[in-house]
Amino acid sequence: MKEEPLLLLSDLQKLINQVVLIDYTIIILGGDDMARTKKILAPTYTELIVPTYNALLKLGGSGTNNEIYEQVIKDMKLSDEAVDESHLGNENQTELEYQLAWARTYLKNFGVIVNSARSVWSITSNYTSGANLDPKEVIAFTANKNAKRRAASGKKVVNNPEKPDDGIAENDETEYPEEIKPWRQRLSEVLQNMDPYGFERLAQRVLRECGFTQVEVTKKSGDGGIDGTGKLKINGIFSFNVAFQCKRYKGAVGAGDIRDFRGSLTTDIEKGVFITTGSFTKAAKEEASNPGKQQIDLIDGEEFINKIAKYGIGVREVITYEIDEDFFLKI
Repeated sequence: MKEEPLLLLSDLQKLINQVVLIDYTIIILGGDDMARTKKILAPTYTELIVPTYNALLKLGGSGTNNEIYEQVIKDMKLSDEAVDESHLGNENQTELEYQLAWARTYLKNFGVIVNSARSVWSITSNYTSGANLDPKEVIAFTANKNAKRRAASGKKVVNNPEKPDDGIAENDETEYPEEIKPWRQRLSEVLQNMDPYGFERLAQRVLRECGFTQVEVTKKSGDGGIDGTGKLKINGIFSFNVAFQCKRYKGAVGAGDIRDFRGSLTTDIEKGVFITTGSFTKAAKEEASNPGKQQIDLIDGEEFINKIAKYGIGVREVITYEIDEDFFLKI
């Protein structure tokens, strides 16, 4: 009888902390639980292709990331658990946001939608009247295009369990959705490791760039939940007294944090701004816009990074060129 080879300790060590993506179930090997599983509750990017397109149709043909996000949640009747689930590779982003980013990217590559510099997505002229989209066809288009490009360039495709298996080579930033490009994830880590007071001063700078005036950061302690104050003037006529709070946070900020912040606002404050490096739960968003109460504007980690990039605060844009190899092959 042939003996089965023993599993060496060195081989076992290679399995520790590996993450394998199988049919959207995350299997984590290692630690005391040799096979802990985490089922992804949010819809996959494949399941979001058509809902994303339909959401834009309902929004009148165009919409921001947040408007699409809210419309998809409404149309698909997603549970709070599915909406608030954190992405395994980035706790500052929800799984739904991650999957929607890929859905938008595939639709863009297929020619269904385009986006402006202000992150407004719109349906192209060929699809404004509605179309029966086949998600598999939409995704296959990008996979085939990238496979041809890789074959022509001689680059090897590396399967990455953190993103869809679409024939895209790992570490190729040009192929990532804007919301999840590697530089954004690195900046998110930098923000997380900032000194708390330094992060407040960064928020002060960002708010000034956004048009706020008289922005002041409170003292390091005893601020009662308010990290700073300022004024916002609209169209040079209307002005509001604003207070803001900053949280370097991993994961999602809940409704309780929003209520606590609102409770710290004095009567002369007309609006609050809550800034976090993480995300906000569905309940937190509902609490922030609760009718009859002081409105709280929310800036999550992704939006905060958008503003840092827009105003060039501590970052600089590097311009590169993408080669259309199909053009040179067919000319």
